[in-house]
Amino acid sequence: MAEEAKSQDLPPLVTRKPVKTKEELDLLLADRGVRYYKELEVFPVDTAALKKTLDATCKSRIRTWLEICAHCSLCADTCFFYLANDNDPKQIPSYKIKSTLGELVKRKGDVDTQFMINCMDTAWGKCTCCNRCGMYCPHGIDMGVMFGYLRGLCFSQGFVPHEMKIGSGMHWIYNAQMDVTVEDYVDTCKWMVEENEEYYPGLEIPVDKVGADIMYVVNAREPKHYPQDLAEAAILFHLAGESWTVPSKGWEGTSLAMFAGDWACCKQQVENVYAAMERLKVKRYVGTECGHQHRATITEGPYWAGRKSGDPPVPGLHYVEWVLEALETGKLKLDPAKKIKEPVTLQDPCNYIRNHGLTDVTRKIMSYIAEDFREMSPNREHNFCCGGGGGMNGIGRYRKERNIGLKVKRDQILATGAKFVVSACHNCWDAIRDLEEVYKIGIKWSFLKPILLDMVIVPDHLKPKEEE
Repeated sequence: MAEEAKSQDLPPLVTRKPVKTKEELDLLLADRGVRYYKELEVFPVDTAALKKTLDATCKSRIRTWLEICAHCSLCADTCFFYLANDNDPKQIPSYKIKSTLGELVKRKGDVDTQFMINCMDTAWGKCTCCNRCGMYCPHGIDMGVMFGYLRGLCFSQGFVPHEMKIGSGMHWIYNAQMDVTVEDYVDTCKWMVEENEEYYPGLEIPVDKVGADIMYVVNAREPKHYPQDLAEAAILFHLAGESWTVPSKGWEGTSLAMFAGDWACCKQQVENVYAAMERLKVKRYVGTECGHQHRATITEGPYWAGRKSGDPPVPGLHYVEWVLEALETGKLKLDPAKKIKEPVTLQDPCNYIRNHGLTDVTRKIMSYIAEDFREMSPNREHNFCCGGGGGMNGIGRYRKERNIGLKVKRDQILATGAKFVVSACHNCWDAIRDLEEVYKIGIKWSFLKPILLDMVIVPDHLKPKEEE
């Protein structure tokens, strides 16, 4: 009872407002979701506001999609959750969207707390917004778009998973998905140069260089947890002789706000990156090995930022596009004797394969680095989600559901006979790492950068001078 009384003195964790102060963020981080979900169980729905939001934002496209669904169930087998859960009819994409968003629209927002919790658990716990189902719908219904819209409605009402509320708050406060400040980032860049300049003389990570050919943008997890990834990128740019820079502000290309459904925060986040492009007058943007950074900054970002052209301020490349260009032009030369000898397969990330069409790019790269490349089946734009996309990797409430979903990717990998999985995406990398931890199938996994560094031929003039 004393603990309950004490908790009543604390500010509420569940609100309809985004987290925009460090004090609010620290309260959420300290809670770990315990009090948060208890509050959510009794949090009232503002039905008047929900109806107003639906009236203002649910336009003809979504209403038409909801009307024309023929209940044919052709989307069933497209969903890895349906397959992994023994063909549970409640996991059919059309059922999931009709029973949540469809009912919200039909009832004009007149729903209760339990209904909104079910919407939240469906939108984040039974869907990764991979958009695979939309490819197979005979009527062209894009349920990935509708699930994204549903997430936005849930967020506006405060019904959002604990970690996604935190992720959105991180972007509001730090302009990054993690608490990495500008100072932290710049210091990490300096540190990575110091760690590697002995082996690569002249190595730099140029910060705020005006007029560079490339502005390189990362995922905050790299400076926070994997700084070697930033060093590897710098070394490869150095060996390729690129003119490049990183911005001190606008260095983070990802957007957990997109996963959370916080559209106002998405706009702020991408405009921060675009401002860096314009401030530094760069020619091109290259984003790190992360699928959703590409989607958030290059595919969806222009629309959040209100750019009528549908394009960012400068041409944007995913890292795989830069790698292939560097290999094909000879900027990077690989030692063919160092090709991967063991059977290797490739994970196709949804956000730059299915949603941006870069299917052939990664396969051409594999021809440079692997002797025994084995395709998953299905593959390319037909490939299944890794099982952890859309934010699901990081949501504790749905860990059991995520681990069940991983079975489809497990079986795809096992069918290839490969023991090594390459994926140029953070979420896929995490999901495959966790897949091995859960199912122990005996595989390794890697981004492209460390593989390339193992194979790259260092030009003589960039090698360290031998001591006399």
